[in-house]
Amino acid sequence: MIKKEMIKKHLFTCSVMLVLVLISKLNIFSTTINEKVVSTGDISHRNSKFIFIKSNANAYNFANEALPVNDARVTRKLKVSLKQHNFKTVQSTILHRKAEKWFPIIEPLLRLYGIPDDFKYIPLVESGLCEGTSPKGARGLWQFMPGTARTYGLKVGHGVDERNNLRKSTIAACKYIKELYGEFNNWTLAAAAYNNGSVKLERAINKQNEDNYFRMSLNRETGSYVYKLIAMKAIIQQPKKYGYDDYFAMTPPSPLLNFN
Repeated sequence: MIKKEMIKKHLFTCSVMLVLVLISKLNIFSTTINEKVVSTGDISHRNSKFIFIKSNANAYNFANEALPVNDARVTRKLKVSLKQHNFKTVQSTILHRKAEKWFPIIEPLLRLYGIPDDFKYIPLVESGLCEGTSPKGARGLWQFMPGTARTYGLKVGHGVDERNNLRKSTIAACKYIKELYGEFNNWTLAAAAYNNGSVKLERAINKQNEDNYFRMSLNRETGSYVYKLIAMKAIIQQPKKYGYDDYFAMTPPSPLLNFN
């Protein structure tokens, strides 16, 4: 009788151990699958019904935030922006030449302030093809209005205009962008707010009850702004794909710019 009880206990113990082994196997398998899923992309995005591109060398994205791919309107706007910035349209290598001059100064400052590298394309979109003062009074690579420039530490007036100083204006832009991100908690919206102003963007978000840039209805300029940044990124990173075969020729810096 005692022997039978011992056999039963032994069988029960073996059964429990077998179950534990199987559970452990399942957990390991589950963990492995999850790691593979995570490793396929490092894209962050807000809640959306859209399908998003995963992060890879050929994906279109801004600041590593996803671009929806199953929306015909998004696809159309991106194609239009890419066409506007290809060599056949621009007929100049000026954008690549300016990137070579500006980026070595802009990139380390963006890193210093914890801002994604893709924001370096803002000066190319804002003032890449034509420098100077806009009809509204914005000036410099980052196209600061006088009041905004002063708010973020730039001297404007009395014969001094630090909006044309590449380093100082970039630092001011970093402070502004960081503040916009703190308000919207999203880099794409921060870029849109840089163009349109945080008050107007916040009003649009509340009115539309929507905080995904790609699904929002914005004014024409702001509604195409991030697409321009994505297109600029594409042509700088893959020049030959967009017709820029001979962009290494350098030109002297513009006399309007102060790099110190």
